[in-house]
Amino acid sequence: MSDAIKHECGISVIRLLKPLEYYKEKYGTAFYGVNKMYLMMEKQHNRGQDGAGFASIKIDMKPGERYMSRVRSAAQQPIQDIFAQINDRINTALKEHPEYADDVALQKSHIPYIGELLLGHVRYGTFGKNSIENVHPFLRQNNWMHRNLIVAGNFNMTNVHELFDNLVQLGQHPKEMADTVTVMEKIGHFLDDEVAKLYKQIKKEGYNKMEASPLIAKRLKVHKILKRATKNFDGGFAMAGLLGHGDAFVLRDQAGIRPAYYYQDEEIVVVASERPAIQTVFNVPYEAVQELDPGHAFIIKKSGETAIKKVLEPVERKACSFERIYFSRGSDKEIYQERKELGKLIFPKILSAINGDIKKTVFSYIPNTAETSFFGMVKEAQNYLNKKKEEQILQLGAGITSEQLHEILEVRPRIEKVAIKDAKLRTFITQDSSRNDLVAHVYDISYGSVDKGDNLVIIDDSIVRGTTLKNSILGILDRLSPKKIIVVSSAPQIRYPDCYGIDMAKLEDFIAFRAALELHRERNTMQTIDDIYQKCLEQVNTKDQQVINYVKEFYAPFTADEISAKIGDLLSPKDIKAEVEIIYQTIENLHRACPKNLGDWYFTGNYPTPGGNRVVNRAFINFYEGKNQRAY
Repeated sequence: MSDAIKHECGISVIRLLKPLEYYKEKYGTAFYGVNKMYLMMEKQHNRGQDGAGFASIKIDMKPGERYMSRVRSAAQQPIQDIFAQINDRINTALKEHPEYADDVALQKSHIPYIGELLLGHVRYGTFGKNSIENVHPFLRQNNWMHRNLIVAGNFNMTNVHELFDNLVQLGQHPKEMADTVTVMEKIGHFLDDEVAKLYKQIKKEGYNKMEASPLIAKRLKVHKILKRATKNFDGGFAMAGLLGHGDAFVLRDQAGIRPAYYYQDEEIVVVASERPAIQTVFNVPYEAVQELDPGHAFIIKKSGETAIKKVLEPVERKACSFERIYFSRGSDKEIYQERKELGKLIFPKILSAINGDIKKTVFSYIPNTAETSFFGMVKEAQNYLNKKKEEQILQLGAGITSEQLHEILEVRPRIEKVAIKDAKLRTFITQDSSRNDLVAHVYDISYGSVDKGDNLVIIDDSIVRGTTLKNSILGILDRLSPKKIIVVSSAPQIRYPDCYGIDMAKLEDFIAFRAALELHRERNTMQTIDDIYQKCLEQVNTKDQQVINYVKEFYAPFTADEISAKIGDLLSPKDIKAEVEIIYQTIENLHRACPKNLGDWYFTGNYPTPGGNRVVNRAFINFYEGKNQRAY
């Protein structure tokens, strides 16, 4: 509960389809695109707080004039930091050259960051340090305008070693084995190759070198480059790229793991990780924003023409369900309803845990992101009570007294704000010696919100590691003297690592894994662990398509309820007085609530790409061998 889960990342691409003078005349500023990008990044701030980056390209600049700009930050408030830098540069230029103020052409020629093509990125670092070198966008520079490439993405690759080796075989010497660098260099290689081929072809047609440049820009087929570059990609990704001359693309993985949405009108084209960001920033209806299909690229040519091209052959759609449960903003029309449905569907389990005694139960939630599922849970509790009231009134019939009717109607779910996060302490970067003490003080409680002997139901999005729950929340909730504390996860048990962008990489981090391990010890079935380890070892050199997730066998002997009960035991502090019960959502109800986003590999082990099975087996090998490291 309330464990820090980090997610990589959020992207936004904006293409202004009119000359900058148009926006100056209509909106009062040539900085319209920069302002909109600031809003797009702020509206996706939830997707990344470790770093942020911005890049822009000015189209049709003269040789010798700067046409690409980039700024990145790993500061504590990175979005504000990069736009403060942009603002300073703009204000300095306007102060030193007052003549720029009303001349858009001069602004474009002499002030950085003002351009027709813009790329924004917000980052949660799942791999690598939170240094400026790891912040997107990444830049690949060349004196040939067409060979300049700027890349940013929301992705993790499971086969980065294979992709790195591919680059070496192509004759390259990559500076590091990071998936972002590898992806950029792979695309860059085939971009170079395509530009060279086009140049030879155009030269044969009799054009000179200077005449060739605009023809290359016109004839360059971005989807063809992406097809060649990405054919061996295994992972979840929504990656964006800008080419120096003014083409742009956003490519989504073939299983639709990572999200991407787009909107276009006569003034702008925008692509982003979340639909509500586009709706809010550009004030457009839900229906106007479209989802980019898996395996497809949204391509914007320098001319402003757009096309959607199939780059990778789509496979069974496995869009990430954690996007719906936790990561994406709850302001999305569908996500809001889905989160309410998750709360509704888990209510029968809650009713069983409190033995139907709603009158003596207080309902609450932690953290704020769980508020929407809390609404669904409470509404279902109200529906349940309404049916009970109807039955009681009908049973008493015409002889019902005013006092009896009042007593029946008075019963309603008791809702309280029980726990309050009163300090934004980043406990996950604190030294171990002082971490537990800090964790214990992250939350405070509303004294008097629960009567002694009541049941207390607390709902959260997910319970991943359980660290904050054990070291802080259960202890402070126990001070209210409830009879029983029921901790509810609107998501199922997280059992398997994610390798597509979420910071859940090691099996032993998961409380569900530790609970199943304890059950194996209690039932003298530890030989199962040895057997799984041997099976995983035997598959180390197996081709990806044939790799099997043997870690499923680790959980197979136990029911979900048995694991939940053991989780309750493991997370209960020794000195707690209240009874503790942990309740998780079922897989079936997750799919009912989020029917379009069936990516559930962290719950079920059903990975949408072959690389996922390889990663989970490697994670088990690391666990067995005591290696505290990632499996990808």
